[in-house]
Amino acid sequence: MFTIERKKKIVYLQSSLLKDCDFLTHAFCTRQGGFSEDDYASLNLSFREGDNEYKVLQNWERLSDAFGVPLGNFLVLNQVHGDKIFVIKKYGKYFTSRDELDYDAIVCNRTNLAICIKTADCVPVFLVDRIKKIIAVAHAGWRGTAQGISSGVVRFLLDKHNCRPQDILTAIGPAIGRCCYQVDAPVAAAMKNQSGCASFLFPCANAHDRWMLDLPEANRQQIMAAGIPEENIETADFCTSCRQDLFFSHRATGMYTGRQINFMMIKEEEPCIVVTLNNNRWKE
Repeated sequence: MFTIERKKKIVYLQSSLLKDCDFLTHAFCTRQGGFSEDDYASLNLSFREGDNEYKVLQNWERLSDAFGVPLGNFLVLNQVHGDKIFVIKKYGKYFTSRDELDYDAIVCNRTNLAICIKTADCVPVFLVDRIKKIIAVAHAGWRGTAQGISSGVVRFLLDKHNCRPQDILTAIGPAIGRCCYQVDAPVAAAMKNQSGCASFLFPCANAHDRWMLDLPEANRQQIMAAGIPEENIETADFCTSCRQDLFFSHRATGMYTGRQINFMMIKEEEPCIVVTLNNNRWKE
């Protein structure tokens, strides 16, 4: 179950599955609580959509203050609608320029680094190995979904980090729903190769060669097909197009709209304090 929360001015959603992981900070932000105006009102966190850059910076500063995360600790990808995974090294520098960030997924086991996905209808997917404390985020539009980005991230965790499927929790955030996402024949053809397509692709009753696509469900099916138990997957069930009071929607508003941010971070472990008293030692 997803719940609507607030930190200072920032309104965001949390997954109950991930909220139980005490080593995590996570948020699927809404559009509420920022400084931007008109088409970008109000918490637009993208500099690329035509909004006033100063207001976008103010929005980032407000987000940073609300969650106590320094601005420099948010990592945002370029998001190119592909299936490539950016892997964060445990130590050292993780990139040298924005040109190196043409990816749509991040895998990370570093503390105090908030890995981010921008959305305005596409699906933000969060995955967490609750035992090994490894996290991943993915940006899944129809192109990335057709390329299997969610299942690809799961396989990466299983193959490269030796994660166990039963240890991985998944939260699928707010995205455009089946109710509002009509697609044409080329998109439908790209999706028909996906596992369980009958559960997320439906012919339109009143339009020839048009289909309604349930993009969150398509990614849920991918994740289950990759081996993650169904009970380990939680879906927000908020349509960004229907709920423009809460979310930006590119499909609903056309060319000019903002982007909400979705982020997850492993908290830094508190230092172990050793206390000495009368030659006896214990840890706090």
